[in-house]
Amino acid sequence: MVRNVAEDVAALEQEDFNLLSGVEHGMRFSEWVAREKLPDFARLTAEEVDYRLDRVEDRGLVERQTIQYEGFRLTFEGYDVLALKAFAERETVSGFGAPLGVGKESDVFEVESYKPMALKFHREGYTNFREVQKERDYTSDNDHVSWFYTARKAAEREHDALHALYPDVNVPRPIDQNRHAIVMEKVDGVELNRAKLEDDQVVGVLDLILREIAKAYDEGYVHADISEYNVFVREDGVLLFDWPQSVPTDHENAREFLGRDVRNIVSYFRRKYPNPTPETDVEAVADAVADDAFTSVRDYPA
Repeated sequence: MVRNVAEDVAALEQEDFNLLSGVEHGMRFSEWVAREKLPDFARLTAEEVDYRLDRVEDRGLVERQTIQYEGFRLTFEGYDVLALKAFAERETVSGFGAPLGVGKESDVFEVESYKPMALKFHREGYTNFREVQKERDYTSDNDHVSWFYTARKAAEREHDALHALYPDVNVPRPIDQNRHAIVMEKVDGVELNRAKLEDDQVVGVLDLILREIAKAYDEGYVHADISEYNVFVREDGVLLFDWPQSVPTDHENAREFLGRDVRNIVSYFRRKYPNPTPETDVEAVADAVADDAFTSVRDYPA
């Protein structure tokens, strides 16, 4: 998990943010930004750049390399600072709280707004960039793609999907998005992989999940990565989260991704709850979901 940067945002001066924004701008063209280019990118004097570089490097917001030339790039903490600064200026976020979840591709924190919210920082591409380039189609047409571009595109995609789906589909309500970060409704529940369902609940919960997948498809989106780790089971139903890899239904592989989602979730229930979960014709279920005709897995025996 990348550390909480709220204290950095409070301690930095406007010129420090200008320097970080200059590094961000330069990283659009190369992974490492040459020191001599920073005055133009940051709109600061060379002397001011030297002073600000020391300040932000001491805080771990940039890192340097001097193998071929002296260059700098943002760390994820530095990118977090820029996003959090933007949210504060928009009055989207007024305070920073405890971590809510840590994953391979995101960190989620509780934040203060008009009510408690969740702030999700996308981390795609930082530690497994080559894998992400292969798996995420929003990087495929770019010659120079940095980790922060990949993370920003993931956040934009997730925000767009949530905005399109909420409230017709049970997903977190989106509030704001900047760079690689999304502010959204703080939701509660038990992750499906941690839930302990009674036998008489199993089919009902599986049907609820498949109905939400069907509603999302009807609204124009396929999650494309549904598993037991991105479904909340709640007293009032289920909620689907983590949508950065979602695709619109007019995507050339949308139907294939839908079938994979259905297969993944049915297979999970068959493994964990083999007795109450009926053997199911997964392709028939996927067809029914796509046709907005799904009712229950019991209607599609294998």
